[in-house]
Amino acid sequence: MPNRLENETSPYLLQHADNPVDWWPWSPEAFAEARERGVPVMLSVGYSSCHWCHVMAHESFEDELAAAYMNEHFVNIKVDREERPDVDAVYMEAVQAATGQGGWPMTVFLTPDAEPFYFGTYFPPEPRHGMPSFMQVLEGVRTAWVGRPEEVADVARRIVRDLAGRKLDYGKAGTPGPEELAQALLGLTREYDATRGGFGGAPKFPPSMVLEFLLRHHARTGSEGALQMAADTCGAMARGGIYDQLGGGFARYSVDREWVVPHFEKMLYDNALLCRVYAHLWRAIPRDGAADELVDLARRVALETADFMVRELRTDQGGFASALDADSEDPLSGKHVEGAYYAWTPAELREVLGEEDGELAVGYFGVTEEGTFEHGKSVLQLPQDGPAADAERIASIRARLFAARQTRPAPGRDDKVVAAWNGLAVAALAECGAFFDRPDLIERATEAADLLVRVHMDGRARLARTSRDGQAGANAGVLEDYGDVAEGFLALASVTGEGVWLEFAGFLVDLVLDRFTAEDGSLYDTAHDAEKLIRRPQDPTDTAAPSGWTAAAGALLSYAAHTGSQAHRTAAERALGVVHALGPRAPRFIGHGLAVAEALLDGPREVAVVGHPEDPARAALHRTALLGTAPGAVVATGLPLAADGSGGEFPLLAERTLVHDRPTAYVCRHFVCARPTTDPVELAEQLGTFRP
Repeated sequence: MPNRLENETSPYLLQHADNPVDWWPWSPEAFAEARERGVPVMLSVGYSSCHWCHVMAHESFEDELAAAYMNEHFVNIKVDREERPDVDAVYMEAVQAATGQGGWPMTVFLTPDAEPFYFGTYFPPEPRHGMPSFMQVLEGVRTAWVGRPEEVADVARRIVRDLAGRKLDYGKAGTPGPEELAQALLGLTREYDATRGGFGGAPKFPPSMVLEFLLRHHARTGSEGALQMAADTCGAMARGGIYDQLGGGFARYSVDREWVVPHFEKMLYDNALLCRVYAHLWRAIPRDGAADELVDLARRVALETADFMVRELRTDQGGFASALDADSEDPLSGKHVEGAYYAWTPAELREVLGEEDGELAVGYFGVTEEGTFEHGKSVLQLPQDGPAADAERIASIRARLFAARQTRPAPGRDDKVVAAWNGLAVAALAECGAFFDRPDLIERATEAADLLVRVHMDGRARLARTSRDGQAGANAGVLEDYGDVAEGFLALASVTGEGVWLEFAGFLVDLVLDRFTAEDGSLYDTAHDAEKLIRRPQDPTDTAAPSGWTAAAGALLSYAAHTGSQAHRTAAERALGVVHALGPRAPRFIGHGLAVAEALLDGPREVAVVGHPEDPARAALHRTALLGTAPGAVVATGLPLAADGSGGEFPLLAERTLVHDRPTAYVCRHFVCARPTTDPVELAEQLGTFRP
């Protein structure tokens, strides 16, 4: 019988709507019910593509006995962390403080006043590996609640008090300078895996924001070491099993150090960020002949990842879905198995391709009889260096395998549209379309941006966190939504020359100043008037995606460069105090902040390209501007404006005139302008080495 989740819009919550557990969504009514019954709250947080969330649901939440005990002794609340990142952040901080680790599914027991007193993540149905069973946990919490209520209340009060005392004071740390960024590079060098690429050991996550920092650092300083780390890591990931060698796109992470076996879920934010990184790598690599293979690889991966997002994540309304599951149905067993859609045996390759091509594919993709994954299956990778000996034959093999894979049961898709992640996708697709002459990708970026305006943005420019089927969700946008959507709009404005996107970005960054900023310049994840939780979340660290803090800092800085607004630049500089504090000590966890700091040190440069839209000379200057490697440069293009800027969409175009009646580019930074130029080569020199 359906529970209270049947009318929710979150695909994750709907997955639990038929559980025998009497789930509640996060709501005041749930806590009122707990107070009235005098029972604790069991809070379960996860997301739809989380493998272990599915496992715990099947083992425990679908179990009639466990569900009956939960219903009798608890009020049970289910939360989609992607819809309510504020709830997730507050209680994850408590879990990590208490246990030293975190993850999903997250299981937290609360008082009826939402104060946590016992924590965990996944609990098995029977005791194993030193973990108690889920039923043992339930019974233990119930015993403590009934038999030691004062002790439980004291623990809850102490935890809330400790969390409340964690005030971040990064607003006064000062803006990061060259020394802090050099120290960050040194710290990354120490943690770099010189053999396999990436940083640290297993599990190994794609370090997309750190890679962006390395590319920008190279552009600003000429550091060959920074470029080499970025290039080698991108190459290793692209040849590994973490990258889908048939369909494009990246899995969430690799369970090993070698990038061979992924955790197979595919997230929109990972793919948007990595799509942009590979495009920027392509732009940065010197065209000296020796690196031609890497140039081709970067271009291929950027475009295949963009095409993956459009093909498999785009919704009917023009937005992009959140994720694809790790699990799918195994046709042989009928069970949902992780990686069933992606893994192959040698026999399966030969069945699709025939003996001769099958044998070639076995060697080319590193498929073994023993298997590199589970049950004798292998994840496709490219273990050999160098281009394919017969590129045309390999292309045919890939196409046939891809077609055969499409006949398998596909992984589930979480089709809710998250504002922040769509902002990242807009930026990536717009730039890929511009770099690689793919106007269709710019169109897809524009359609997603239009959805964000029509559906997610209300009349006061406030954002809804999610939408589904073209209907906005009930949850308010958080800081990362404002920062990432503004970033997407700013990138789209630079690519299309349509100033309306700059205007929309301005609405969003103004709300950051008004609703998310503390007096000392630090930023909160939730607005001043958001729902009050036990703590107002405030996390500046970049994890799988840019933190709201650093995303907002980047958008504020770019908007200030476009408009000359000192208020927005000052806010960006104050927000970047967190990079001054954390960059030298924890560079892997502040990668986006470091990338924004590189833009700050470089200017960022302000590029205005004036001329008539039909003139190919203007298009050549505009393309050159977009391909410049100067960190965080902003680009405006359009017709020449009157001195007062009237009638124009971009403030940067004011007082910009044609030189000798020809399209002209102007580059300025730090209140100093270079010589106006009509020559793409000269413009390229003003912005970094030109890449064709």
